[in-house]
Amino acid sequence: MEGIPHPIPRTVEEVFGDFKGRRAGLIKALTTDVEKFYHQCDPEKENLCLYGMPNETWEVNLPVEEVPPELPEPALGINFARDGMQEKDWLSLVAVHSDSWLLAVAFYFGARFGFGKNERKRLFQMINEVPTIFEVVSGNGKQPKDQSDDDESGEDEEEDDEQGATCGACGESYGTDEFWICCDVCERWFHGKCVKITPAKAEHIKQYKCPGCSGKRARV
Repeated sequence: MEGIPHPIPRTVEEVFGDFKGRRAGLIKALTTDVEKFYHQCDPEKENLCLYGMPNETWEVNLPVEEVPPELPEPALGINFARDGMQEKDWLSLVAVHSDSWLLAVAFYFGARFGFGKNERKRLFQMINEVPTIFEVVSGNGKQPKDQSDDDESGEDEEEDDEQGATCGACGESYGTDEFWICCDVCERWFHGKCVKITPAKAEHIKQYKCPGCSGKRARV
């Protein structure tokens, strides 16, 4: 929670670094750590919040007691809606609220340290370059392709689709020097290191299911 001391970002680059760290933690909660996150959001408990930390970790906890809080607070009571919705819809709802919270925290720092018009614009542009948490969770976090790609061969289109993808776990863009694996269920791409799959291990997997798909429950 926010009681843990973290360096206070003061420049545009530092605020963006804080944003990326918190974002990575939230994405972990909603993808690779989704089972753990789901069980921690017990509807029988009090109002719970999902916090993303600058060090790329996450935590489900009660809101801070300090009023007003030092930082903007994430959405309250995410646990109450858990059992009343399809899991996919609930995770998407939490993702949308998490995106709003990240923006609130980033621009809180901007206001606190007197960012001018150009600094605020640059911060927003940097934030806008990465997919939202909702886009990552819903599998829509791909960068738009250029229209000229329509004239390329099918093989080139497949390669472009892979290179335009973002990791479903960490949200980072495709890199040719890294091993990636695609989930055969949701068709999202993941860094091998993010889902603990090596090229050697992948050779023995007939159908790969990402952590989110392998942990889905049947709903009554």
